[in-house]
Amino acid sequence: MKMLTETRALNELSKLKTVYQNFIKTNYEQNAENCETCPTKGSCCLDAHFVNVHITRLEAVAIGDTLGKLDVEKQKEVYQRAEEAVEKYDLKTDGDTFLQTFACPLFEKGFGCLVHQKAKPAPCISHACYENQADLPPEILQEQIEKRIENFNKRTYGNAWSWLPVPIWLDLINPFKAKSTTDEHR
Repeated sequence: MKMLTETRALNELSKLKTVYQNFIKTNYEQNAENCETCPTKGSCCLDAHFVNVHITRLEAVAIGDTLGKLDVEKQKEVYQRAEEAVEKYDLKTDGDTFLQTFACPLFEKGFGCLVHQKAKPAPCISHACYENQADLPPEILQEQIEKRIENFNKRTYGNAWSWLPVPIWLDLINPFKAKSTTDEHR
């Protein structure tokens, strides 16, 4: 297996997600409700009984890079929300983590997804409010994208990195936490 530098992997990830986002927008989103006119904006992202989005370490780094472009206080707020979500929803790194649900710390009221343009997770790209089940993108599309993301992740960091809930990865990469705590989890 040919390894990738983190920079190259992040570039490949960005290209892959841009293509996927454009494909979903062009072929499926016209049948979905418009998020801008939703009477309960963000409810799909903040529904702690529904959201269980998992990402790889590579995606966490991409999200961290995107958040790094925000002012420091906003970054601290987002990482604090992630830490609070881990505690509030008792999120774990072991067991069947896909059964764990949470409110997404990347959603900012009055703005929306803070990483929508540059680092939005694949499940979030796939998701929209569709009235008819037949209008949904087939799950196989997301699975194929996630398989490619996992390949980039393995080629960058090796096999020892898991898919984990968004708040856990954000908590692990939090640049405002003491270094020793963060390094223990890497």
